[in-house]
Amino acid sequence: MTDDSQRGPEDEFREMLRQFLSGDSEIDPAQLAGVAGLPDDPAFMARLMSQLQNAVDSSGDGIDWKVATEQAVAAGTRSAVETPAADRAALEQAFHVAALWLDDVTFVSELTVAPRLVTRAEWSRLTMPVWSQLAEPVASSIADSLTGVLRDQAPEEMQSLLAGASQVMRSVGGTLFAMQLGQVVGQLSLEVVSGGDVGIPLLDDQQAAILPQNVAAFGEGLDIETDQIQIYLAVRELAHARLFRHARWLRLHLISSIREFAQGISIDTERLEALAVDFDPSSPDELRDAMASGALIPPKSDEQLAALARLETMLALIEGWVDVVTAEATARLPRSGAIAETVRRRRAAGGPAESAFSTLVGLELRPRRLREAAAMWSAITEAVGAERRDSLWSHPDIVPSSEDIDDPQGLIARLTDAEPALDDVDRAIAELLDDTSGDRPHEGGDGAAGEPGSSPER
Repeated sequence: MTDDSQRGPEDEFREMLRQFLSGDSEIDPAQLAGVAGLPDDPAFMARLMSQLQNAVDSSGDGIDWKVATEQAVAAGTRSAVETPAADRAALEQAFHVAALWLDDVTFVSELTVAPRLVTRAEWSRLTMPVWSQLAEPVASSIADSLTGVLRDQAPEEMQSLLAGASQVMRSVGGTLFAMQLGQVVGQLSLEVVSGGDVGIPLLDDQQAAILPQNVAAFGEGLDIETDQIQIYLAVRELAHARLFRHARWLRLHLISSIREFAQGISIDTERLEALAVDFDPSSPDELRDAMASGALIPPKSDEQLAALARLETMLALIEGWVDVVTAEATARLPRSGAIAETVRRRRAAGGPAESAFSTLVGLELRPRRLREAAAMWSAITEAVGAERRDSLWSHPDIVPSSEDIDDPQGLIARLTDAEPALDDVDRAIAELLDDTSGDRPHEGGDGAAGEPGSSPER
């Protein structure tokens, strides 16, 4: 055992946190967990306290994202229902049909890995590496802000105690954030129907996956044959996975763009300090509401808004392309239009887990310009065909831009080497320039400038 005389400020701080987490304190840890939006469940609280104890004892740097994985997998496992063998066989057959139908309407690379049927818990485990990549910049910002506020607000006599305790606080704060992320991903696993359902590449390269339990829930109350729903959703998922397989640059580009946006997120320390000063552990509603509403994240900077606009454009281009090729591939399904409308309504409404992720990371998962992007892809397909359309994904320099979504005809004109149609303003400018050039005197030649019959030497 370490002699008390040899204990430093960091050891004292660890001991204080251990007493707090063991319940030997005036503040109930369960109330603070409630502030963070974590569930009031005895089993969960026991797991949370154990994880926080481990964080206090840990001297490592960074966040242990295994905490998030365990939390998400536990949520998916609790709600798991076994899928009948007949339904699994039908979904596997749906993927075979989807591959054949997509071959008829697209010119993107086929997958070299067979599609998978996964449980909710498996989806959480498979996707957590990407979720943690996206959330890590925000988690670091929160940990830095909490440490700074504690240091600034602590009385003089506690400064030496806190001086060596910043790493401990970062570890504890990171663990709390990881538990929150795990809660959100676990809830998302109850809502998504496939690997690409949220629009970003959550699975490994070339991997397509469907959650049979959630596909069954998707079809409840639709009065549409189950096999049509299964084929439609298999086509969507396969189209999404094939696109990322074909455009090798796209996955890294998209994840990097999301991280670029997230790295600009900061915490409103003044708001956090005000809440910390007035915080009443017996009535944590104000702090909980501030965290749940995203009030602690200040307005986006100009750089963030620009990064967000680029990100939303790319997400809209991806989802719009998937919508268009799915509609073409499933045209032979009698109820494909009704299924597509259900997908659109579901996407527009989002879900509670998506709202929670938006609050946690500050990013909406659903692009706002999806309809316009889909209309652009449809116009391109009609004008130049599917092969030329899909070739636009071959390099980031030629993928359509936000301006192309606004003006599909201009893009089509460039693709076909045709002059774009002039609108009224362009036509008036052209006529004005023609009139002006007719009044301009000619230069050069043997005769006087502007005299009839004079001509420039060649």
